[in-house]
Amino acid sequence: MEQATPKPDISALRIDRAGWGVAAPGRRRKGKRIFLLAAALLAVLAGLGWALGWLSPAQEVKVGVVSRLSPSQSISVLSATGYVVAQRKAAVSSKGTGRLIYMGVEAGQRVSKGQVMAQLENGDLTAARDEASARLAAARAAVDQAQAEFDDARANFRRFKALWERKVAPRADYDVAETRLFKARAAHAATERNVQAAQAGLRQAEATLDYTFIRAPFDAMVLTKDADIGEVVAPFGSATNAKAAVATLADMESLMVEADVTESNIGKVVQDQPCLVTLDALADEPLLGQVHVIMPTADRSKGTIVVKVRFDQLHPALRPEMSAKVSFLTRPLAEGERLPRLSVLKQALLEKHGGQAAFKVEQGQVLLTPVRTGPELGDTVQVLDGLKDGDRVVLNPPAGLKDGQKVKVLSE
Repeated sequence: MEQATPKPDISALRIDRAGWGVAAPGRRRKGKRIFLLAAALLAVLAGLGWALGWLSPAQEVKVGVVSRLSPSQSISVLSATGYVVAQRKAAVSSKGTGRLIYMGVEAGQRVSKGQVMAQLENGDLTAARDEASARLAAARAAVDQAQAEFDDARANFRRFKALWERKVAPRADYDVAETRLFKARAAHAATERNVQAAQAGLRQAEATLDYTFIRAPFDAMVLTKDADIGEVVAPFGSATNAKAAVATLADMESLMVEADVTESNIGKVVQDQPCLVTLDALADEPLLGQVHVIMPTADRSKGTIVVKVRFDQLHPALRPEMSAKVSFLTRPLAEGERLPRLSVLKQALLEKHGGQAAFKVEQGQVLLTPVRTGPELGDTVQVLDGLKDGDRVVLNPPAGLKDGQKVKVLSE
């Protein structure tokens, strides 16, 4: 028979209710200390983060940009754009038609007045010049012969005149001598006229020959070379496939700016008004000038009038067709007012430690930067040290703004 399994005795089991959330007094005090230390540490870290700007909200600020400004802006009444244009320009060609056998200039080369730039073939014209020279020599020889005949006829006439007056020679001999003298005088005069005609013919032949030498009409720079050796050059390009010009020249001493001024603003421009010309090629070196002429007609399609501005002093870098900006001034610029200055708005500066400073914005934070300033220019101040072109600075800094604080830029 199977034996019965004895039943366990559960009467001795007990529930320890003290371990359910109710700590011993020693353990309770230790946990409270840890909690207070953690809370204090968090408070210190929060205060430090707030003080350093880690946890504080970004301060909203307005900023301006440090830039280079010209002192002339404060005395400028009008600005206009235009281009540098040579007032004396020529497309040089030949008066005759012929083939180029010599081309002695290139684009960008300077030439002097009368310098031979190109030459056409001229063998036939050289021969014509030599023939005219020979005709002149023959005419002069004929003059010498006629002069000798005239001298002899005059001496013979004087002899027969003296004999006739003494009744030694007959009147007929006297008349023959006189007639011979008249003929010799006329022949001599005719030969002199032949010399003049031969001289004119030689000058014509030389001029025609000289047309084959294409010369510079004035001191200039070659802008373009339009023909080369072997090509045919003809006046006005009248021949098929012929070039009308061998080169285009510009007098670099005649360069002026031709600016377009709107009709509504032309009243602000007067003769000889001082100007400041800024070229893209010479952005850091503006040039002084004066109003040379206000054109008497307007461009109806653009509603503008051309104003020509001459330079007080030509710059070696000036070239025709350069773009230019002209500022028309109320007075001539003083010494040192021509070049642009690094400037900042006055409202960006504040007094710090006995000097001036500005809050410079970099990567969402402000850096308190000492600034050394110069003369004022309107609502700006020249920056001598501390800031550079393009820096952003806080305008009207709030009283609580601190170095290193995060900022949010509202507008620039």
